[in-house]
Amino acid sequence: MHKNQLQIEQLYDAYHRDVYHFALYYTNSKQEAEDITQETFLKVLKQLHHLKDGEKVKTWILTIARNTAVDIHRKQKIKRLLTEKLIKQPILTEGIEPPTIVEKNEQWQMVQQALMTLKSHDRTIIICRMLKDYTIQETAAILGISEVKVRVDFHRAMARLRKKVGRKN
Repeated sequence: MHKNQLQIEQLYDAYHRDVYHFALYYTNSKQEAEDITQETFLKVLKQLHHLKDGEKVKTWILTIARNTAVDIHRKQKIKRLLTEKLIKQPILTEGIEPPTIVEKNEQWQMVQQALMTLKSHDRTIIICRMLKDYTIQETAAILGISEVKVRVDFHRAMARLRKKVGRKN
């Protein structure tokens, strides 16, 4: 068995309950807590080489869990922006009458059409950040720009998209 695999299994066995409970308290959702726990240990595996010998492992893992929880919460907030800020109501189809579903699909199509009228850079940055859930770092790497530029350009692209769909804020 590979040394890292054995190490990650030992870390998981020792700390997954702590991470899960932290995430559960943070989100008050079992599903989200499970997602955060899984994502945390994927990050632990990727960052294992950064762990220093004298470092407190539990603190290190819980810091990753906290950052993961914040990231996931931020991504969910960004996704809600598309539905709540760009169109008047969230797009939910369960328990909704068919005419309302059609209306919401038409609103979503309007957002998609507006997205297609944006410049390639704006469209790409919105797709990366909102639709594909890429981090600022991943988006910066994909576009070959700085993380600061991603933040600024994303804010400006969202403002242009809102304007195109007739929303001021």
